[in-house]
Amino acid sequence: MMIGIGGSTADIELKKLKKLAPDIASISAEEYQTRIQKATELMSLNNIDAVYLNAGTNLYYFTGTKWYASERLVGAIMTQDGTITYIAPHFEIDTLKQHMVIAGDVQGWHEHESPFHCCIETLYKKVPNCQTLAIDESTAFFISNGIQNLAENLNLIDAKPVTAGCRMQKSEHEIAILQTAMNMTLEVHKAVARILRVGISTKEVESFIDQAHRAVGAVNGSYFCIVLFGSDSSYPHGVKTPKNLEQNDMVLIDTGYQLHGYNSDITRSYVFGEATDKQREMWQVEKNAQIAAFNAAHIGKPCGDVDIAAREYLKNQGLGPDYQTPGCPHRTGHGIGLDIHEWPYLVRSEQTPLARGMCFSNEPMLVFPQEFGIRLEDHFYMTDEGAKWFTVPAHSIDDPFGYQQNVI
Repeated sequence: MMIGIGGSTADIELKKLKKLAPDIASISAEEYQTRIQKATELMSLNNIDAVYLNAGTNLYYFTGTKWYASERLVGAIMTQDGTITYIAPHFEIDTLKQHMVIAGDVQGWHEHESPFHCCIETLYKKVPNCQTLAIDESTAFFISNGIQNLAENLNLIDAKPVTAGCRMQKSEHEIAILQTAMNMTLEVHKAVARILRVGISTKEVESFIDQAHRAVGAVNGSYFCIVLFGSDSSYPHGVKTPKNLEQNDMVLIDTGYQLHGYNSDITRSYVFGEATDKQREMWQVEKNAQIAAFNAAHIGKPCGDVDIAAREYLKNQGLGPDYQTPGCPHRTGHGIGLDIHEWPYLVRSEQTPLARGMCFSNEPMLVFPQEFGIRLEDHFYMTDEGAKWFTVPAHSIDDPFGYQQNVI
């Protein structure tokens, strides 16, 4: 049996867990204002008169207003002078105001009225000569289409230069929140590994992971969870009907939660029982690919270089090439923040230069179809001195959490 895998129970492990979340503050009104100021600078550089922010993470990022997208238009118009004007169903206005961190006027529309007309009317009141409106890239087509149909001479463009332009580089405060969240999820991983036993179901493991996240201080429990055993682990995001754990199965667990809206996201793979020679060899190849990616992350270099480094290493090991399996069927990593997957991405076509404050997953997964998969996922962030891990990568297949690495 591997070190730190199995041998305990859920009750024992839950009692051992302690709350780890320090009294780390959420984003302040002052920081939201700083974000708006940066957005206005980017709007000026890109000749954007106004930005439409739809309900979701972009609206939350700039205003602190948490609201979920639906068939009813809820959003805000941000103009070059930094003014925020909200648009919402009239009956939701009082509720919306309760969620605002950055206050602003709210223009309401009744159920029989056109929300798009309300949006256009508001836009021209704030910017009479508006020519270019940038649309939050997560906005549903029915909204952008509705706006365009009522303002044919208005130039609608992608707001990504502003939204991603601000969100790609995290502040020290954002990085501190992410660090806390990652630390907590890593402790959950250690605990869940110890409760594994032959016959345990993925549902039971998922339930424990949710409880364990709550035990370490995650108020809302897990944000997501993927638990795969044996050949199921060769499907990166799971199977329709997952199997229960058997002796000598590969185990893949991918989970995280949200702290002040920011996501943790860590994957660990190991064997419950005894690893085969192939599993042992490929586990080390997976770790080496992860390290190759990390070592390629340099300020000013394209994000794609990180993916290329991992994929070249795997090719040299006889895997792939490209996205072929056996090998890595997907990109090496993704940005992370308020969205669990956000810009920029660690894929070879991404030419965005690596810059201070960017945060990424590093997970060049190996897939051996119908046999097993290995994903080791940790995150790093860019500093002036280079890349820095949020969490220490898995140690070895025999001791994935490094319990004995310092034992002489």
